[in-house]
Amino acid sequence: MNLRDLKYLVALADHKHFGRAATASFVSQPTLSTQIKKLEDELGVSLVERAPRRVMLTPIGHDIAQRARKVIADVEQMAEIARRSQDPEAGTVRLGLFPTLAPYLLPHVLPGLRARFPRLELLLVEEKTDQILARLRDGRLDAGLLALPIHDEQLHVEPLFDEPFLLAVPQRHAMARRASLDLHDLDDQHLLLLEEGHCLRDQALDVCRMAGADERDGFRATSLETLRQMVASGVGITLLPMLAVQPPVPVSPDIALLPFRGEAPHRRIAMLWRRSSAMGGFLQQLAAEFRKLPPALLAAPVVAAKAPRPRAPRA
Repeated sequence: MNLRDLKYLVALADHKHFGRAATASFVSQPTLSTQIKKLEDELGVSLVERAPRRVMLTPIGHDIAQRARKVIADVEQMAEIARRSQDPEAGTVRLGLFPTLAPYLLPHVLPGLRARFPRLELLLVEEKTDQILARLRDGRLDAGLLALPIHDEQLHVEPLFDEPFLLAVPQRHAMARRASLDLHDLDDQHLLLLEEGHCLRDQALDVCRMAGADERDGFRATSLETLRQMVASGVGITLLPMLAVQPPVPVSPDIALLPFRGEAPHRRIAMLWRRSSAMGGFLQQLAAEFRKLPPALLAAPVVAAKAPRPRAPRA
């Protein structure tokens, strides 16, 4: 048994297709198939169910593939320890971020990260929270930026900042002319929310429960931008995270953004990594850079007051 064959098995588990797994492994399909068969003979068990149109791992194959991921991750950690002993700020970090954070946070932090760590290769992966956690646990990611709470004793949690929510309403909505609102002003309101799997959906539902609001039936958006367009079109109201309304995101003239008075509902963003990670010390430094996000970006944007329309001259 060698590391190369374990990598082939993991590739097959990921792609569920001999041809695609071979392409991802930079070998021919016959080579990968031969090495998988060799691994099966060596272990004395069937790892793969071979069918004409698809490939499935057997239960024991799935278990061995999961263990193979950990072995591969441990070997990569050894190489990372050696690299960072020579140049602590060089090397590669694979960082996961969820879709309602990544495009709005990264423009504000990447320039500073490049300046602080010019030799660092930062590989960014945008996935939903459950996928980021799965990849963290099996070593396919080094760290993840996620919204708390996350309950996993294997992971170190490094809080970064609290991101407040704003209420986004159409300009013609009854609440649009308010300067701010209390949480309980949402009582009996029906909010547009994202589909299942997005952590922002769960966060918004938590706010709804506190405020006495609920979800609008018959609509679930696939992205934050879809929610924004639905509000601009007058379909309904929703909660938007603060970074999603800051430049370079363009201002929508059809949406009013209302901050909350007092302690605003918010989500806490943290960086997480495996407690066993060999790069824990460096990830602390990386987290410190994310923590330098300018406070102004977490405050409600100032919207210029609309000039009153000139009155028509009297006849």
